[in-house]
Amino acid sequence: MQSTRRDFLKQAGLLSAGAVALSSSLTDAVGGSFRTYGLQLYSVRDVLPNDPKGVMTQLAKMGYKQFESYQGQQGFLWGMEPAAMKSFLDGIGVRMVSTHFDFKGASENPDTLSKYIDMANGAGLKYLLCPYIGPQKTWDDWKRVADNFNRVGEAVRNSGAGLKFGYHNHDYSFRTQDGKLPQEYLLANTDPLNVMFELDMCWSEAAGQNTVDHLKKHGSRYELCHIKDYKREGTKVVQQNLGEGIVNYKAILKQARKSGMKYFLVEQEEYPKSPLASMEVDSTYMKMLKV
Repeated sequence: MQSTRRDFLKQAGLLSAGAVALSSSLTDAVGGSFRTYGLQLYSVRDVLPNDPKGVMTQLAKMGYKQFESYQGQQGFLWGMEPAAMKSFLDGIGVRMVSTHFDFKGASENPDTLSKYIDMANGAGLKYLLCPYIGPQKTWDDWKRVADNFNRVGEAVRNSGAGLKFGYHNHDYSFRTQDGKLPQEYLLANTDPLNVMFELDMCWSEAAGQNTVDHLKKHGSRYELCHIKDYKREGTKVVQQNLGEGIVNYKAILKQARKSGMKYFLVEQEEYPKSPLASMEVDSTYMKMLKV
């Protein structure tokens, strides 16, 4: 019903895609349900490369209004020029707000970083995100990571188009090391002007941390989050469709909203049936969820 109304207003010239997104965000801000939520496209990595436009169109029809990309063999714009990607997404009522990218390659080569910045800016993205660094053996190693984040983040900020750099966590940075959390070290030793964070709530919970308490202390540093569910089979973390695992998203997302979280992105990497079937279930969960 929402999609039909949006399509009618756009056809009538009464409401732009940007205004739709804004009105949805304002409705979200007063609490209740999530009218605006997105998807990390890695969730459909098994089908996306063969038909990027077709798969993204299907996802838009499910209700996803935002995408976060990742760097596959065709790049994070899936073989499209930045302006062409933006035009295509405008046409299906979706905005690509962020992407995971090859942080290591970009941090070692200024020209590569500059290319990624130009691509992201051209496609209208807001964030370039480091998806993974792996556990570090010593605190000197963590210091080098923080220094790299600050250096790359400054270059991204200085690109002049409002693009931001951030880090997406896995469980390893939420596991205690010598009595301290690496995630808190990174938060304390990166410049908020240059480095923001994306909170993967599944991995913080799976590491045994209380995500609500973490957000109460550090929520202002997080602008995006990943929403995915899991259960344990012995010691193994097995991802589930949203609502079928053990993560208490009513409490966590309520605190995330209080903390000023800007983007709520579904992600799922294991599926009971198929990626697109799970994306449909997850979208329905987000539509029904009230916090």
